[in-house]
Amino acid sequence: MLPSADGAGPTPPAATSDATSRRPHRAARLEYAFDSRLAAFLQRRGWTARIEPYVGYGSPGWVRVLGRVVLAGPGVRDADLPGAGAHPAGGPARPVTALRGWRSFAVVPLPFARVRAVVDGVGSRLVADRGGFVDSVVDSALAPGWHDVELVTPGGRTATVPVIVIDPGTRFGVVSDIDDTVMVTRLPRPLIAAWNTFFRHDSAREPVPGMADFYRRAFGARGDVPVMYLSTGAWNAAPAIGRFLRRHGYPTGPLLLTDWGPTNSGWFRSGAEHKRATLRRLLTELPSIRWVLVGDDGQRDPQIYAEVVQEHPERVLAVVIRQLTGAEQVLAHGAPAPAAGTASAEARTRHADVPLLQGADGAALLREWTSRAVGLE
Repeated sequence: MLPSADGAGPTPPAATSDATSRRPHRAARLEYAFDSRLAAFLQRRGWTARIEPYVGYGSPGWVRVLGRVVLAGPGVRDADLPGAGAHPAGGPARPVTALRGWRSFAVVPLPFARVRAVVDGVGSRLVADRGGFVDSVVDSALAPGWHDVELVTPGGRTATVPVIVIDPGTRFGVVSDIDDTVMVTRLPRPLIAAWNTFFRHDSAREPVPGMADFYRRAFGARGDVPVMYLSTGAWNAAPAIGRFLRRHGYPTGPLLLTDWGPTNSGWFRSGAEHKRATLRRLLTELPSIRWVLVGDDGQRDPQIYAEVVQEHPERVLAVVIRQLTGAEQVLAHGAPAPAAGTASAEARTRHADVPLLQGADGAALLREWTSRAVGLE
């Protein structure tokens, strides 16, 4: 059994997001057994619960609090955790330090950890999932704008979690892919993916040329346009992605990632389903917003966005697709042309009378944005 002093229980509580009415898949049970035993072993040797904060969001009346509870050794400072410097919350912005990617994955999660969220002075008890991830909607009376939420472990360790409360009158928002849309990742070719993800320093990651400038000029001028970064990437990579976005001047916004581990029904999660589910959730949670959907044609962004357009054409202001080069297409899915189904998906978007903007980089997309007069007005 896991010690309860650091916030973990011996069995999964029913209130967690991983709980279902049926027995979890064998892979999920094996993962939980390994993580729980490792956590108990390390806690007996003085390791304590720490919190990696992720940017959250909300609207008047509620906020979605995101973070991860991990274990760290007695000599490890919070400033040395992989999440350090991932966002500018909690006072003056810290320098954006460079770390090798593997450090974001070399953490020990604390399964089903119990933490306390303090939102505007009001405390709420939250429970992490099997992988230590906290993803909870909390009642709040916060006004629109950026705020800090405090997460506290039972051992007294605290972390500041930034959240953006979106004004109900906000009319436009952006959902942006990350891989090969804002960051050159050349995924998912295995060897290159492993090198880029685990061994390169944060500072060596390449931005897609002109994309940060496009985001600033197209979306940043109004000052009230939320930008949500939606990716099939692992939550472990969130700190590195946050540092990358800060370093290259992209707008700060929530990272909506996923867990690469086993699910309750299988060995791996579906990246496409994660994107579909997240987009549907945003449409429901923020009903007044029309979205600009930004992605690339290397995998399934055009198809997923076309589905949203067909289901809710009135909720999509425009679809923006970065066109990969032939070499990038080969690295993305093994062929020099866009993936099967891309052309028909783009045709469906056009048929719905939703502007479809395409270009090889940020400069080309900005020209399209300007010439098509898509503006957020």
